[in-house]
Amino acid sequence: MSTPPLASGPEGPDALRPLLDTVLHALAEGTAARGGPLPAGGPEHVAQRLRDAAGDLLPHHGDDAALHTLVRALAEGAADPADPLCAAHLHCPPLAVATAADLAASVLNPSLDSWDQAPAASELETLLTRTLAHEVYGTEGDALVTTGGTESNQLALLLARETHGSVQLVCGANAHHSLHRATWLLGLPEPVVVPAPAGTLDPAALDSALTHLHGPLLVAATAGTTDAGLIDPLPDIADLCATHGARLHIDAAYGGGLLFSDRHRTGLDGLARADTVTLDLHKLGWQPVAAGLLAVRDPADLTPLGHRADYLNADDDTEAGLPDLLGRSLRTTRRPDILKIAVTLKTLGRHGIGQLVDQVCSHAHELADLITAHPGLELYDRPAISTVLFRPTDATDDTVAAVRRTLLNEGRAVLGRATLDGRRWLKATLLNPHTRPGDLATLLKLVEGHTPR
Repeated sequence: MSTPPLASGPEGPDALRPLLDTVLHALAEGTAARGGPLPAGGPEHVAQRLRDAAGDLLPHHGDDAALHTLVRALAEGAADPADPLCAAHLHCPPLAVATAADLAASVLNPSLDSWDQAPAASELETLLTRTLAHEVYGTEGDALVTTGGTESNQLALLLARETHGSVQLVCGANAHHSLHRATWLLGLPEPVVVPAPAGTLDPAALDSALTHLHGPLLVAATAGTTDAGLIDPLPDIADLCATHGARLHIDAAYGGGLLFSDRHRTGLDGLARADTVTLDLHKLGWQPVAAGLLAVRDPADLTPLGHRADYLNADDDTEAGLPDLLGRSLRTTRRPDILKIAVTLKTLGRHGIGQLVDQVCSHAHELADLITAHPGLELYDRPAISTVLFRPTDATDDTVAAVRRTLLNEGRAVLGRATLDGRRWLKATLLNPHTRPGDLATLLKLVEGHTPR
């Protein structure tokens, strides 16, 4: 057997071209075989089909058809976020231009733990993180690239601990679960959870909590909850943090994309007053996973992340002018996720990205209008971003759950679920800018058709 070709180097493009054709054909075949947003049959059926296609994954002799076989099987068994009826989670359909850029990142395979592994990529990351930090703060902030909202939130708590000591986290009942896990990972006290009676953090309850707590405090607010896409009253929360001397973190993993929209940017008023901000562009940024960031208002807050490993950032190399990258992440080996983000923003510009944000927010309002006009459906509330909660009128919580699972098992639609005001709701998270009004009507007809009467 000859030595397999490499993806990079002078011969890399010629080696990749036929393989890309194979991948594209397999994707098309698998998508056609699936025939909808999700494979039909439920978990056991999907698993069996995958097992049958995969066969022996470590054969004694290789299989030249493995690329086609496994890509086709994965596509046939995928939940396709590009299908307008796949609308359960903050799981976006990636833009083609971003995916193409991600291929280049995989081919070149820079590792952003030392300059000599990623000379150009490290500079591109520096440029874009500063650009995005300026987008948040309008001043000389900084930002780190992360794997997503969970890592960003964990880093925010870590920086708060290293800056102020063993901080006490104060967050709303609507806060993302990763904040609670971060306190456990970092050995911090159990969070103080403030009521969020309408789905957003209650400022009066926060004021009371901050008044009676002592020691360094970190308040975490949310700009885009995972259940209903709601935004906490950020200006009021920032005022309270200033009054009580508390540090402020805002988890804008979902809502941060509103920054690019002239129409919706005001929904993030108060964001720039946070010490740290979580952003996640594999949500309202249409990037392949992963594309997270943590923005910091004061770059000096990143100092505790500094680390020395002689083979990566020796003192004499740093003094000689080689950039030190180890303090830019808790990870060592790190792929250049910044490339796809930079390509996307430069290709579409602020206006183009903002239009995509406006489109999905508009789709959410269109769906809400359809639900309001439907006698058999109940709307939770008008959407704050692009999430819509609804349920069949007079249905029990068990019925709501059963409708969702039936649609999943049939492969007809992918809807999420949320519990608010003591009731269970179906959740449609609209992140596909190509969704049409007819798709929204179809989604509601599917729900109506599977609701017991």
